[in-house]
Amino acid sequence: MPILHWLDRDKHVRAADSVPYRLLEADDTHSAGDPASPNMLIQGDNLDALKALLPFYAGRVKCIYIDPPYNTRSAFEHYDDNLEHSQWLELIFPRLTILHSLLSEDGVIFISIDDNEGHYLKVVTDEIWGRSNFITNVIWRKNYSPKSSARHFSEDHDHILIYARNSDTWVPNPMPRSEKQDKAYKNPDNDPRGIWKTSDLSARNFYSLGKYSIQSPFGRKIEGPPEGRYWTISEENFWRLAEDNRIWWGKTGQSIPQLKRFLTDVKAGVTPQTYWPYEDVGHTQDAKKEIVALFGTEVFLTPKPEALIQRILHIATNPGDLVLDSFLGSGTTAAVAHKMGRRYIGIEMGDHAVTHCVPRLKKVIEGEQGGISQAVGWQCGGGFRFYRLGEPVFAADGCINPAIRFPTLAAHVWFAETATALREPATAPLLGIHDNTAIVLLYNGILGDKRPNGGNVLTAKLLAALPPHNGPKIIYGEACRIPAERLKERAITFRQTPYDLKTR
Repeated sequence: MPILHWLDRDKHVRAADSVPYRLLEADDTHSAGDPASPNMLIQGDNLDALKALLPFYAGRVKCIYIDPPYNTRSAFEHYDDNLEHSQWLELIFPRLTILHSLLSEDGVIFISIDDNEGHYLKVVTDEIWGRSNFITNVIWRKNYSPKSSARHFSEDHDHILIYARNSDTWVPNPMPRSEKQDKAYKNPDNDPRGIWKTSDLSARNFYSLGKYSIQSPFGRKIEGPPEGRYWTISEENFWRLAEDNRIWWGKTGQSIPQLKRFLTDVKAGVTPQTYWPYEDVGHTQDAKKEIVALFGTEVFLTPKPEALIQRILHIATNPGDLVLDSFLGSGTTAAVAHKMGRRYIGIEMGDHAVTHCVPRLKKVIEGEQGGISQAVGWQCGGGFRFYRLGEPVFAADGCINPAIRFPTLAAHVWFAETATALREPATAPLLGIHDNTAIVLLYNGILGDKRPNGGNVLTAKLLAALPPHNGPKIIYGEACRIPAERLKERAITFRQTPYDLKTR
């Protein structure tokens, strides 16, 4: 598969590996609502924050939406959107790499972009996600009138690239039917089965049983389908449908026969389409009005309307699913996810994580009625916790940071061995069984011995105290006092902390 090359590419594609795992420290002075809420608002560099999330959320995020800088060669108040092309690729590649690891097997990512970097983004994302997992490129018409100041063309749309973790199994939720779509259904013959509309019974595709004449009940003989076409059903099935009053001959009986499709037979939703007009999902002016209503001023030049994010989350998630936005901006994705009953993680680097995202989400909890609130019946409730990036898990000398507690290190050990997130906080040395291998961590005196190094050294006595497992074991500890031959006999692999964990 073709790949994109740029200055220092080899260093940039490995950049995520060198990012240290950091602690996430709760700051409840900015949290709000239900203290037990799983929703997270993280302030800090999103590359560091995404790496910090990996041990806990790898493979668990159902939908990712990001609106990264477009690299438009213009200055934005809250971040620099004037990056050289190679710098933009340096920014986006490692973040997409970690986002891919966070996405669940049935998950999907939506990425907003314009033509400045959109085509390069497609090549990079093909490399990370796999070209076969590209779903489509949605066109969002973001302006409702042309820009007369444009030098060449008025740029009226953005792209939204969509990739599934596994395109073979991912299925979008259908869109609800609109009044306009249902308006086409009538009942001119007072059929007791209700309203219906006609559907063509012929097509250009060859069908071996699709050439026959029809004698209509009105005395007219129809020699066959229109020239160059075939009936889409056999003659036997045609007359079976006619007997069931599912064939429409026209009000006078002179029309080409058509199939009656009843609204009651149509599935409740329709397949999502790739063109999203502003009449359906809003435009940039709608987004700016929403921001002004919340903050009294235009905080961002390019916000997204809540209706746009609502459509994305409707297509990709169900209530309770986890949503992630690592370029949170003014907080729109988190606000919409909250109103729609989804769990969410939002990451924003700037001060406006506190000055704008926090107050916006507090207003949502209090029941603000802007954006999509009335459309989804939002009232009030819920909550979120605010986090900042803390110390690295490993100190500068390579040792485990003394601030790290057992559940945190356990999550990192489990992720290092399985590349998956530990589902529940660990409270015992046996972290779990993965592919018939028991994974054990001896740390922080987890066995109750509070002396220095107590319970952190693998001895024969300690091994006998561990839960039995009839299979291989991987045991992490500060040291091992069991000879290598006996470890091999018992199918035990010992890894020394922090050294063996640091290098994995």
